[in-house]
Amino acid sequence: MNPDASAEPAPAEPYQPFATAEREAGRGDPAVFAAQELRLISALVMLLGIGLFLALPFVLSIGSVVFLPLVTALVLSVVLSPLADQFMRVGVPNALASMLAVLFLVLFLLVAISLIVQPALALVDDVPTMVSRATQQVVKLRSSFDWLNDINRALARVSGRTPTREVVVATPSIIEQLAVATPSVILETLLTFLMSYFMIESRLRLRRHLLLDRTSVGSSLKAARLLREIQDRVGTYILTVATINVGVGVITAVGAWLLGWNAPIMWGGIAALLNFLPYIGPLTMIGVLSLVGISTADTVGLGLVAPAAFLGLHAIESNVVTPSILGRRFTVNPVLILFSFSYFTWVWGVLGALLSVPILITLTAAFEHLGKPNLIGFIFGEPLFPRLPEVAAGEQTVGGPAAAQVAQP
Repeated sequence: MNPDASAEPAPAEPYQPFATAEREAGRGDPAVFAAQELRLISALVMLLGIGLFLALPFVLSIGSVVFLPLVTALVLSVVLSPLADQFMRVGVPNALASMLAVLFLVLFLLVAISLIVQPALALVDDVPTMVSRATQQVVKLRSSFDWLNDINRALARVSGRTPTREVVVATPSIIEQLAVATPSVILETLLTFLMSYFMIESRLRLRRHLLLDRTSVGSSLKAARLLREIQDRVGTYILTVATINVGVGVITAVGAWLLGWNAPIMWGGIAALLNFLPYIGPLTMIGVLSLVGISTADTVGLGLVAPAAFLGLHAIESNVVTPSILGRRFTVNPVLILFSFSYFTWVWGVLGALLSVPILITLTAAFEHLGKPNLIGFIFGEPLFPRLPEVAAGEQTVGGPAAAQVAQP
């Protein structure tokens, strides 16, 4: 008789689908420990990134006197560096070429101020009169809809609503605000131009430092690709958009001249400047044209001719001209554009709104080369930073005739 036959069978171990990783870790599998350590570090990096993102606007806003000129100078140095390179090609020394590039920008701004800002300030003084005239035009238009006003008054009597008093708080005038802000603006402007000059003048040393002081050929190639991509994208975008906006300004100035408006060059300059602000700028221009048109025309319909014409011009420019010139390379998610616009407008005001798209393009180029964090995939167990294709030593960078990328498995 088999003595083991009378022994009771051992109870079956319950099925635990989530215990596999624990058993492997209990056995001391180094691969599991490495995966857990990498995921822990990735979680800490993600939390630090979220905290930095939440704290960054307050730091940038408080230190705007330091950070705003620095960021503006970086963008200007990217735009003006090709101009300084052109001066150097004709034999001008680097220091003088950098100074000439900055002086060219200063001269352009002075001409723009003399042609745009001075007539615009005179227009601002006439805003109360234009609002009064536009209100009269709207009242005339509403006279044909008096039956709606009768219904509104009847509903007010039935609901028992009483008219409320408005409290108007006196605010400083525009002249007083400019007088208070002028010293700070002058200081930040001088800091911006000085930083721009030194950044442009030191661009050659910066390139050599980024390319030659690396410990490996791969890191040098990655630095070269990133630097070239940022300069190419930001510089090309700003110069191309500036050219398109100048065309929009010229057409707007011709339209203002045909309508008989005063200072048509001012209207073209305002249209060109506001067109740098995505979505918000054209809407603001349409509102200004509507106010001026309604206040100067005999009827509301005639007053809406100018804003309707500009709306058609903007539709053609934004849907046909700009996409065909910039192409898909500069296509950015509109949600990201609006988010960047609101973010930097909140932090730095109008100048932050102008810098929002160049900053977004710079960050996009950097993420494409350094790696985008996979936030959604990380929640479901994927790596936070997927592996990127690497360029082998000796190969040309992306864009050359022999460009090749070897993807890691």
